[in-house]
Amino acid sequence: MTRGVLGLLAKNISPPNLSIMQDEGFSVGRLRTELLSGLTVALALVPEAVAFAFVAGVHPLVGLYAAFIVGLITAVFGGRPGMISGATGALAVVMVALVAEHGVEYLFATVVLMGILQVIAGAMHWGKFIRLVPHPVMLGFVNGLAIVIFLAQLTQFKVPGTVENTGHGAGGGAWLSGGQLATMLGLVALTMAIIWVMPRVTKIIPAPLAGIGITAAIVIAFGLDVPRVGDLASIEGGLPLFHLPMVPLNWETLQIILPYAVILAAIGLIESLLTLNLVGEITGKRGGASQECIAQGGANIVTGFFGGMGGCAMIGQSMINVNSGGRTRIAGIAAALFLLIFIVAASPLIEQIPLAALVGVMFMVVIGTFAWNSFKIMTKVPLTDAFVIVLVTVVTVMTDLAIAVVVGVIVSALAYAWNNARRIHAITRDSVREQGAKVYEIQGPLFFGSTDGFIELFDVEGDPDAVIVDFAASRVVDQSALQAIETMAGKYQAAGKSIQLRHLSRDCHELLSKAGHLMVDSDDDPEYGLAVDYSVKTGILGSH
Repeated sequence: MTRGVLGLLAKNISPPNLSIMQDEGFSVGRLRTELLSGLTVALALVPEAVAFAFVAGVHPLVGLYAAFIVGLITAVFGGRPGMISGATGALAVVMVALVAEHGVEYLFATVVLMGILQVIAGAMHWGKFIRLVPHPVMLGFVNGLAIVIFLAQLTQFKVPGTVENTGHGAGGGAWLSGGQLATMLGLVALTMAIIWVMPRVTKIIPAPLAGIGITAAIVIAFGLDVPRVGDLASIEGGLPLFHLPMVPLNWETLQIILPYAVILAAIGLIESLLTLNLVGEITGKRGGASQECIAQGGANIVTGFFGGMGGCAMIGQSMINVNSGGRTRIAGIAAALFLLIFIVAASPLIEQIPLAALVGVMFMVVIGTFAWNSFKIMTKVPLTDAFVIVLVTVVTVMTDLAIAVVVGVIVSALAYAWNNARRIHAITRDSVREQGAKVYEIQGPLFFGSTDGFIELFDVEGDPDAVIVDFAASRVVDQSALQAIETMAGKYQAAGKSIQLRHLSRDCHELLSKAGHLMVDSDDDPEYGLAVDYSVKTGILGSH
């Protein structure tokens, strides 16, 4: 099965560009930047993966293995070098109900099916539909995720608990207080200050890595009593091993896992493709949406067979990578490999890192991710767009990303339809070529939203016996428009008058032809090739 997945990856996506020389220009400095950026990302991945594993109700290693496998495969095959993927909270909150009711083996089977669905989406090039997401929705997405990342860090200001004594994992204890809280806040502020100052001093070491290193050194040297990574859970483990999900291969199992797989696949692809576009805007490079879909799907299939909880793109870690200078696939590969080293060989050292340092890094990510200019933008854009920005932000925080994006797209589409519905109007004049005929020059698109306005344009009782409807400045878009034309024609027929349709574009003509409204093309209109007479007296469409 795994070989088949890798074969499909090789056939459906372009070969990964692993060469630094081609991506950014080879140099020792560039290689050092990529490796250090990967190390910084790996350090930030540890508490996130552990926390999301707790949210899903699985062992921390299940989250860490997912971060390693998904991160590695998408770094090699993904559509956007520099983007980081791993276990995410958006997926974990969906998984928790499945794990609680059916167990972790069903989760692994679901992750495999989720990956298959994502590969199918990529092979069918459905990733291109991400272009339908309007810019206000993107702003709301960015702002909402920045708030979610911020809120997620607040759990680190609690006395660390365990799965056994808290029921829901790390951060489940009481809030820190007194000197411990003051020390924690001070270390967070110190980390943020180092990240802010370091680029002004030197760019040899990524600022987030410097912040983590200096803060960790102070905590360890002075033995400060603050929560550390090891207080969340032990991250020590071995290499992930191949494991077939232990579930019955029958229809009942499919009925259980398919609904979860569809939801997880949709959330994963939406978050990944939006992050792909965001990273592309920051780095000035476009990414391959379909390629990313297939890479994400292949990564999740492999993860499901190696005991991981699945994952997708991580906007926070992607921003850490980009801000640390990571621009090529090497940074993502290095992050995954460093994470594996942490699990296999360096867990005692990593577990000594204070959570305050990692919280400081994530707070700086929040500051850098939130679109602060959106407050200014909302005062200049149409009220509907401003509403969409706020709506998507709120829904992202209150529910999840997928629902927020869908809601934002629907509201934007309805607003667009309403605005276009009000554009329909007509310019009337008397025809020179056909004496006594009245010409209606339709302006604006004719579709479901504008059909009522279209019907109201015509004065059936007051018009002469011959009426010409000119669509040169309009378009017949859908079946509702066709029905509106039929309704209009019927009114003239009932009044004993004739009507002609002119200047229909080729695609409009095809719509009418498929619906059985047009029988013969006209040759008297060389620009459009379409000028149709509709004689309501005879009920026949023909050329004039």
